[in-house]
Amino acid sequence: MLKRLHHSKEAIKMEIREHKSSSIVYFTLRALVILTMILQIFNRNYENVFLCILTLALLIVPSFIQVEFKIELPTTLEIIILVFIFSAEILGEIKSFYIVFPMWDTILHTLNGFLAAAIGFSLVDILNNNDRLQFKMSPVFMALVAFCFSMTIGVLWEFFEFGMDHLIGTDMQKDTVINYITSVALDPTNSNRPVTMSGINDVIVNGQALGLGGYLDIGLIDTMEDLFVNFIGAVVFSIFGYFYVKKRGKGRFVKRFIPKPKDKKRDYLEIVKNNKQSTE
Repeated sequence: MLKRLHHSKEAIKMEIREHKSSSIVYFTLRALVILTMILQIFNRNYENVFLCILTLALLIVPSFIQVEFKIELPTTLEIIILVFIFSAEILGEIKSFYIVFPMWDTILHTLNGFLAAAIGFSLVDILNNNDRLQFKMSPVFMALVAFCFSMTIGVLWEFFEFGMDHLIGTDMQKDTVINYITSVALDPTNSNRPVTMSGINDVIVNGQALGLGGYLDIGLIDTMEDLFVNFIGAVVFSIFGYFYVKKRGKGRFVKRFIPKPKDKKRDYLEIVKNNKQSTE
């Protein structure tokens, strides 16, 4: 087991250094995360220290996937994934970009929908080009699978946010201030008739005014907005993916986001194993 872990560690190091562009981005972001973690330790903010440790682990995931699953991630895709992780955890959570820039969460969820569709599409594409399989999927079906895969990832993430908010008491599902509500609970006749209360400027809870300028929606609007922009990202890539297959892989743009099976010459896990065996 320890031997296997050592081989994986060496192979991941080789994988990280394979592409100069992505390795520069990786080491730059890694240094920024370590610097942030040191500052958080001095500030005794140990929750953010945990986020930094988690981010350092997540930054290794693309290389780990390439080594363990023998998949080659395009440089563009790998860089976007690394920047996405840094933007979500360090800038979004620790630097409060989710609050400072209201569109930050929307941008990340849109990008997540796009990337998840790319990953779902690539999984089908790899199977479609495998000579050992006896079936071929149409471009429409491949685009549909990519879309469904992306939406599934988006829903699972919203489940995670809901669970964290209700079990641990976080606020991952950011609240929204609105000035009207429509609900059948406001119907005095109990006849399931929706009643609208508009012009809400403040809400009093336990005798204390919240001072938010309206009614506080607890996460629902944020969740639906996240799923909607995830939908947009998924649809956009699915359309690109459809034409990519129709043109038999000639689309340069889509190629930058579709992982491929790793060439044996770049299977660093096997290279490390063979080198160790030859020196023993």
